Amino acid sequence: MPRTPMKLAAVMLAAGIAAAACGSVKLGAAAITSNQRISTTTLSDQVANLNAAYQAHKSQIQLQYPVSQMPQQVLSWLVRFQVRDAMATQHGITVTPTQAERALLAIALSVRQSGSNATLTEVAVANGLPPDLLDELGRYQAIETQLLDRLDGGTLPSSTAGQQALENVFNKSQCRTAKSLNIQVNPQFGALDYSTFSVVLTPSGLSEAPAAATPSPKPVLTPPC
Repeated sequence: MPRTPMKLAAVMLAAGIAAAACGSVKLGAAAITSNQRISTTTLSDQVANLNAAYQAHKSQIQLQYPVSQMPQQVLSWLVRFQVRDAMATQHGITVTPTQAERALLAIALSVRQSGSNATLTEVAVANGLPPDLLDELGRYQAIETQLLDRLDGGTLPSSTAGQQALENVFNKSQCRTAKSLNIQVNPQFGALDYSTFSVVLTPSGLSEAPAAATPSPKPVLTPPC
């Protein structure tokens, strides 16, 4: 029976779900992780996919972000996937299509248990993930599940303190992996917030901030590990 994912709140079901480029990011790149680049073309295509899905399911979806920030949302997921793939490589983890599918089923089950009738497609769009990348999400979660199984011996700690300690170990491993990738985000799209692994707009990229807006937590732009 598939293990229920620990970190869905931070990944898929949040209610409000390397430092910014120190130098110039290579022309045509939205972000660079180690020797891999996420092209602006790839990002543009995936933003179009996300927007098309949003338009198709608009009446069922309440976005957790402004429509104008779709590029940041999509780029966040593309960076997260590369970080998680790097973790898999570092720890010798492989994921089969069946394992990825089981991970997606576990996510769907968590959605149902939360009392929602939303489909995975609707949940994905609400959280900035293009639906055609759901298979990538399954792989992403399956990698996490395997690594957590190694860290806790296959048995989730029963105490809250034990679960928090396990999550802290996982987060530190993820942070160190991200740090090793020397992630650079094109300033056109913002900067990487290491507290949420999200691409966030920097002050220079904000056009009109509402005067009475509630201040957002200050992003962590350098790895806290």
